[in-house]
Amino acid sequence: MIANSKPAAPAMLTVAGISAGYSGIQALRSASLTVHDGEFVALIGPNGAGKSTLLNCLSGVVRPSAGSIRFQGRELVGVAPWNVSRKGLLQVPEGRQILPNLSVRENLELGATALSGRTPTHTLDQIHALFPILAERREQRAGSLSGGQQQMLAIGRALMGAPRLLLLDEPSLGLAPVIVIQVFEALKALNAQGLTILLVEQNARQALMATHRAYVIEQGRIVHEGRSDDLASDPVIVSHYLGQGARADTA
Repeated sequence: MIANSKPAAPAMLTVAGISAGYSGIQALRSASLTVHDGEFVALIGPNGAGKSTLLNCLSGVVRPSAGSIRFQGRELVGVAPWNVSRKGLLQVPEGRQILPNLSVRENLELGATALSGRTPTHTLDQIHALFPILAERREQRAGSLSGGQQQMLAIGRALMGAPRLLLLDEPSLGLAPVIVIQVFEALKALNAQGLTILLVEQNARQALMATHRAYVIEQGRIVHEGRSDDLASDPVIVSHYLGQGARADTA
């Protein structure tokens, strides 16, 4: 497990009392959380708990009906998604959403459009070093990659946009266990290099092993929070959440 003793750092992201819904269904109910500079934080909970909705509020895809989202001291509620990404808050969405008819290289290069004048933090060579398979298949059509390779490509594409805060939505979804391990090792390496990460993950066990702190969400409300290693040993968390995440489909 990651050492969960990050020193106090400034709050990069402060979410206060966010509520949001779809078609009359309340998905978030006054949810609040904080992510500090340099942290690796998880948001775990069952299907339908509001995890993805919260990320989509952060990235501007969903506009909250109440509450505040402050990123590096600036309010994000009402900011268009493309302007959110240009501020350095980038999301790797569930399902990856790569462009299947473009090459691996072209998908990565498109990620740089989020820079908008900001200084790049990752080059193609650095992403190839993180995920060597992307270097091997740089001219291959992205849609022909395996699911695990597409997830690596989606992460690499986000890194090309120089994220200050990287949001990940269910990166282990549909991946074989060996590929999940590779992806999480890459995420831990990125965090060790200073990248701040907020991870949404139904695989609670894997998430708590990788992160410094975690929040648990149920029915749109944050119901637990704390250091990841403390939550991993909490009988309530073990009983209710750590039986989840045994998905193992194909790479």
